Amino acid sequence: MPWNAGRCLQKGGIGMIRIGLTGWGDHDDLYGPGLDAKLKLKAYSRFFPLVEVDSSFYAVQSQENFARWSASTPEDFAFVVKAYQGMTGHSRGKIPFDDTESMFFAFRRSIEPLLEAGKLKCVLFQYPPWFDCNRVNVELLREAKMRMEDIPVALEFRHQSWFTPQMRDKTLTFMTREGWIHSICDEPQAGEGSVPTVLAPTNDAVTIVRMHGRNTANWNKGGGPNWREVRYLYRYNEAELAEWRDHLLALEKQCKEICLIFNNNSGGDAASNGLELMKLLGMPTEPMAPRQLDLF
Repeated sequence: MPWNAGRCLQKGGIGMIRIGLTGWGDHDDLYGPGLDAKLKLKAYSRFFPLVEVDSSFYAVQSQENFARWSASTPEDFAFVVKAYQGMTGHSRGKIPFDDTESMFFAFRRSIEPLLEAGKLKCVLFQYPPWFDCNRVNVELLREAKMRMEDIPVALEFRHQSWFTPQMRDKTLTFMTREGWIHSICDEPQAGEGSVPTVLAPTNDAVTIVRMHGRNTANWNKGGGPNWREVRYLYRYNEAELAEWRDHLLALEKQCKEICLIFNNNSGGDAASNGLELMKLLGMPTEPMAPRQLDLF
């Protein structure tokens, strides 16, 4: 069955809820192993009405890529595109651009096919754990927002100083005033390099929610060869998903659209959790590919 508006939920509030995953290439439990990589996004869009593009974090993608991805998805499909790492201070070495202005220009140009198709929900600026709350970084946020012009942008912090009891309301007021969409996190509470779940929209149009798992023991073990596989290794249980169902139903009364992304795919849990949450919200779902039974 092709995707349709029934895959989003609209209840008594003002908003709509979309569920999606980070990327589309690593979810073999959706469509089975062996599917050609060029066909995976189209297959993915049968299950979810939203996806996060994370390849754009590692390199500014070509317009041709975004045009192909747009053409592979239904008319009402939506993309959250992660900002290039040089734009958020993750890339501490040399970047392949002459200066900051040309870097932002190249990124804005790259996503034009999604803008023209009306499929870009926002660009996600996820800042690193060392990006703490100070005057210099506040000015960097203002500069990034200005350089993105009128493109919708979401902001996700990874340093808890932005949401201490003393700074929480000030941070939210700043985001609202400056036009940043709040990217709300569900993640381990593991020291200053993590943020609490703050259920507060800062934009009337869109709120982003990103589900990183709750693997507290391994959250801060970055730098190793398999740090990503360890960090996001987590499967949400039914009680945790039910808790988020209630959070989403409350948030959708405050915002026109809630876009929730599961990022806990280290062990292949994101797709299953996404479909489980959709069912809890009363959304229709597609069955995943049948599991192959191994001899041993």
